[in-house]
Amino acid sequence: MSLEQSLKEQLNGYLALLEQNVTFKLSVADDENSLKVKEFVEEIAIMSDKLSIQEEKLEKTPSFELVAENGNSGVVFAGVPLGHEFASFVLALLQISGRAPKIEEEVVKTIQSISETLDFKTYVSLTCHNCPDVVQALNIMSVLNPNITHTMIDGGMFKEEVETLSIMAVPTVFLNGEEFSSGRQSLEEMVARVATVDSSQSLSEKDPYDVLVVGGGPAGAAAAIYAGRKGIRVGLVAERFGGQVLETLGIENIIGTPYTEGEKFMGQVEEHVRQYNVDIIKAQRAEKLEKRELVELTLANGVVLKSKTAILSTGASWRNLGISGEQEFKNKGVAYCPHCDGPLFAEKDVAVVGGGNSGIEAAIDLAGMAKHVTVLEFLPELKADEVLQKRLFSLPNVTVLTNVETTAITGDVKVNGLDYKERTTGEKHHIGLSGVFVLIGLVPNNQWLEGVVEMNNRGEIVVDKAGATSLEGVFAAGDCTDSVYKQIIISMGSGATAALGAFDYLIRE
Repeated sequence: MSLEQSLKEQLNGYLALLEQNVTFKLSVADDENSLKVKEFVEEIAIMSDKLSIQEEKLEKTPSFELVAENGNSGVVFAGVPLGHEFASFVLALLQISGRAPKIEEEVVKTIQSISETLDFKTYVSLTCHNCPDVVQALNIMSVLNPNITHTMIDGGMFKEEVETLSIMAVPTVFLNGEEFSSGRQSLEEMVARVATVDSSQSLSEKDPYDVLVVGGGPAGAAAAIYAGRKGIRVGLVAERFGGQVLETLGIENIIGTPYTEGEKFMGQVEEHVRQYNVDIIKAQRAEKLEKRELVELTLANGVVLKSKTAILSTGASWRNLGISGEQEFKNKGVAYCPHCDGPLFAEKDVAVVGGGNSGIEAAIDLAGMAKHVTVLEFLPELKADEVLQKRLFSLPNVTVLTNVETTAITGDVKVNGLDYKERTTGEKHHIGLSGVFVLIGLVPNNQWLEGVVEMNNRGEIVVDKAGATSLEGVFAAGDCTDSVYKQIIISMGSGATAALGAFDYLIRE
């Protein structure tokens, strides 16, 4: 294999930033995959006099380990880190050479305080846009702490291993041989799970805010920026900065930005938020909201944050079918992201539940990998745009079933089929499958606010034209509200509106 010239030119710029010599410990055999890994490493190593190769037997073959001049290591790539993982490789190379990761000092100290031996292994797909977050986070932990090691494993290259472990979703992380997590997680979330440092004391000591934003998606970020620009005390608390946009591969409707990708876009948004005096608190889940003298937000760890006003921007999550087998086989054949998990179902039979744009886009995508795709739509007709339907019906390995109700997902240790019934006749059917992709829209993340603020029958927070809710001093913005249209740019506008509304409330009250 040979790297594209544009990729080489990009890489040359990064290699100039290497601070120490780095050795590739290369473990290969005579098979085709080993040849690919060897060619990749050799092509990279020849590009800088600070890089060298040393063949050595590692735990996995083919693979390579990055080793610093001082002997520090812990980062292994079992596969060729191209596609979405090329950035993970470049960052690991720079960090192993001595360049400090761009993370908060408090997180660095927490990682370095971990005394247990932690061996992480992450199974990825190179087409997965969620995987790099996890790979890069665990690489950082390995670089900063000699007790921690991490191996990225390309599921496409280690197919037998993936089958043996029944891995049907990526990224899937194993810690010391036991499954640790599946799906996107931030650095802060993973550190919080393995570190013994209790952050609750430092959180409980925080002074009250003027504006406390709950949620880190586009609406929350816009609210934090607009509030921060007023020079008041602003906090932002979120489980994960970026929200649902992180799951979006291509974005083409941000005015002034013809094309970007979700992760990149929200990375830029976070940098923008940090330009202001905003106290960002990550990896914390809100559980309770009360209005006393101040607005009080209780976190899952028991800490209570106080503020004169609050802006709820909790966003939305994938809507579940709510049928037997869905939760039992989640990440064991039940999936929600075709870009991430599709390659794991190559040459297998899968189903897509949902006939809207997202469902039909997923079916088209999966048809290029899977043996056969069955689309199931509850309504008598598909809801997707005509151009998508035309493309779908042109594919030879797709079956479309309309006016049907999916009633159960079946399996043993993983999915083996799906039950549905025809809505007109009640006739029941079973389809043998390896995977079920559920794409039936989003549901607002407002369950914890039941009875606290007024909501409509869809569970959305009702707001007025200033973003105010029914609870005095509490505002809301974005996909968690009764906004007619759920779009990134509309969420950002509503976040700005809510911040201005909160500021107006502060100066008047």
